[in-house]
Amino acid sequence: MLGANKGQGAAALLDGSQLRIAIVQARFNEDITQALFDAAHAELLALGVAAEDITHLRVPGALEVPVALQALAETDGYDAMIALGCIIRGETYHFELVANESGAGVTRVGLDYGIPIANAILTVENTAQAVARQTEKGADAARTAVEMANLIGLVAMGDE
Repeated sequence: MLGANKGQGAAALLDGSQLRIAIVQARFNEDITQALFDAAHAELLALGVAAEDITHLRVPGALEVPVALQALAETDGYDAMIALGCIIRGETYHFELVANESGAGVTRVGLDYGIPIANAILTVENTAQAVARQTEKGADAARTAVEMANLIGLVAMGDE
């Protein structure tokens, strides 16, 4: 059992005070992605991540998010990363392509580099669904990134 199960409380896993976090935000559907960023950034600060330990990159769209995550991962300077984007279904197959490829790319970067990535690239049917999820998903991504960074840190230290 890991630390959270043997005296390491859940609150300790949400302590971001020693972490460096990168956020990659897609500009496409920017009104939504900016709200995602604002919520994620505010939650990171609330969890103790220092403002100077948060890196924010903006890319054109969801398909570019994994490339930016990979470039950041190669620096070995981050404990976790957050992917932000918004893909709204249209009338063509493009929605499925972008949703599938961006999701697979984010997952691949995390696995290839052994770094937790909270994927908050929304895939929704319409703008109303995106607006309904933007704040909750942004904050949830921040909590996930911090928790997973701490959990991976415990595993790396052999705190089992």
